[in-house]
Order: sequence, then structure tokens, then C-alpha cells
Amino acid sequence: MRAAHGLCAALALLLLPAGGRALRDGDCEVCVTFLGRFYQSLKDNDVEFTPSSIEKELLKSCKEAKGKENRLCYYVGATSDAATKIINEVSKPMSHHIPVEKICEKLKKKDSQICELKYDKQIDLSTTDLRKLRVKELRRILDDWGEVCKGCAEKSDFIRRIHELMPKYAPRAAGARTDL
Repeated sequence: MRAAHGLCAALALLLLPAGGRALRDGDCEVCVTFLGRFYQSLKDNDVEFTPSSIEKELLKSCKEAKGKENRLCYYVGATSDAATKIINEVSKPMSHHIPVEKICEKLKKKDSQICELKYDKQIDLSTTDLRKLRVKELRRILDDWGEVCKGCAEKSDFIRRIHELMPKYAPRAAGARTDL
């Protein structure tokens, strides 16, 4: 009986696709998006596809990265405060025009945290009642815009600041709102 179970388990392992090697939809969302945009910018700017030039450009891109993309750069070692440095795991395959999905698969094997990064859900400012959001979410809206709310002590202060800045950063949402 045990031999039959062992045989079934071995057969199942052989027939199943290679355990988790290929990325599923939604896996490595930040990695695939950021590196895809980075690869396209290299092509658009006619950058020479050598590992050293790609590393240099990646370091430049990571200086401007914010939020989850900055965290990805940290994990890869493309920030000044990074503890590890596996930039060559990006630059070398990219110099051979390997698809970013495959690069992210390889990075996942080196550091699983890379594929755990997900973008925050975007808030639809044209329909969302700002009074129902948490202060943390209101702060994130301002952070995404590169703004701060100096002297804000209460939730209503953050809401007032968002309403002031909405025509500048989200003009369609500002026009669609009826509570302004």
C-alpha cells in the first residue's frame, strides 16, 4: 500500500509542470512593470546594450524610483543603502535581450521578496468619498503627488489639502466631483 502511494506521488511530481518556475498572472507585478518600462527606455534612448551601460542606467532610474519600485531597486542592490548587490542578475540577461518576465523569474529564485511586491490599488478620486478614507490613504495620495501636508493635524486638514491640489494633479477627477 505504501509503495503504491509512493509511486503515485512520484508520478504526480513528474507529470506536474515544473513547480512554480514560470510566473503566473500577477506575479512579480512591480518587477515586470518596472523592468519592462526600463528596457523600453533603454531602447528609446539608444543605449548600448552592454552590462556596464545597463547597470549605469539602472542606477540612474533607481535614484528617481519611488514607493514599491524603490523597494525593488533596494532588493536588487541598485540603491546606495542596499545590503546586497545583484544588479548583474538584471544587466547581463537584459544585455542579451532576455524578456523581463524571465529576468524576474531568475530574481525570484535569488530573493523571493522581489516577487511579493505589489502596487497599491489606485484610488478613483472622481467617485471616492475622501471622508471615508483613512488618514494613511490620504497621506499616500499626497505622497504619490510628491506633496506634503504641513501642519495637518486632523483628517479634515488632509482632505482640504487634497481638494486644493486636485485641479493640479487630477484635473479630470476635480471636474467630475460634485462636492467641491
